Amino acid sequence: MVVLAVELSATDSRPIWITEMLIAVLIFIATIVLVIWQPRGLGVGWSATFGAVLALLTGVVTLGDIPEVWHIVWNATATFIAVIIISLLLDEAGFFEWAALHVARWGKGSTRKLFAFIILLGAAVSALFANDGAALILTPIVIAMLLALRFSPAATLAFVMAAGFIADAASLPLVVSNLVNIVSADYFNIGFSEYASVMVPVNLVSVAATLGMLMWFFRKELPRTYDIAQLHHPKEAIRDSPTFIAGWWILAVLLVGFFVIEPLGVPISAVAAVCAVILYVIAARGHAIDTGKVLKGAPWQVVVFSLGMYLVIYGLKNAGLTDHIAQILNVFASHGIWGASLGTGLLTAFLSSIMNNMPTVLVGALPRLA
Repeated sequence: MVVLAVELSATDSRPIWITEMLIAVLIFIATIVLVIWQPRGLGVGWSATFGAVLALLTGVVTLGDIPEVWHIVWNATATFIAVIIISLLLDEAGFFEWAALHVARWGKGSTRKLFAFIILLGAAVSALFANDGAALILTPIVIAMLLALRFSPAATLAFVMAAGFIADAASLPLVVSNLVNIVSADYFNIGFSEYASVMVPVNLVSVAATLGMLMWFFRKELPRTYDIAQLHHPKEAIRDSPTFIAGWWILAVLLVGFFVIEPLGVPISAVAAVCAVILYVIAARGHAIDTGKVLKGAPWQVVVFSLGMYLVIYGLKNAGLTDHIAQILNVFASHGIWGASLGTGLLTAFLSSIMNNMPTVLVGALPRLA
């Protein structure tokens, strides 16, 4: 059997190709399972590292692939971490709680209005501070506010589910709204303004559709009114005034920098990093915020996850999966712009729902790597 396999491999490259493809796919599946399952609290960074090391040991990827992969993901990863650090500092300063309490007052005692405003607040936070930041920061604030209002568990669940859902659904308008946005835009050389010009209208439709669906789905769980008097005054939420005030200027500089400086060739990670450092220094000087805690809370595992996950994906490219994906996308493209858009969109949505949006986007970029 061994001799036969050697003879076949010497005359036909297909057995070797199939073996490499099988190994690459198995490593990919194992990595995805670990990322989603997270046994015993295993971080996504460790899971991706395991997959990357396995890919290197089996020869699916080589050491020479690492610099190329890092070149693809470094800007996206650095930008994401800088934006999250900014959001964590503002959260410690009371910025988001202040905003949530204002939104609660805008509802004027109507729970339906409050529900809609919380969703819109989540959409705004997700657009500026990424979907992960919106979900991690707003959820505990919303829960605390609902507990103060003495909402039922069913109503509280409705608000929490809505806050989490809109964080993803509204993470479309800007490059910095989602890590995969940054990866895609950076990899395909899409400018910040160009990306926003296309995706802002799309995001508005997404937010409107999400708002309507969530309002309808949770209509029975929402009480008719709530007592505004149970809530604190927004000013009481501010724990560090200098950082709170500086946060508004940082947000303005951040957006202007993204739209104006990025077209000049300056990476958006540089703009985000400078803003993060400035806000961090202001917060550190005030001593009201535990800046060490903020740094520890930053998603540093994302750095390892991005590099490791893309190395695993790169193994699929090296094994020849690119050709198969390209064939599927070509079938969609043969049916015109609608076929290409709907086909690619539905395929991507399906893959994202069963494994994760980050690996899906990386897999979707494989045809470009061919």
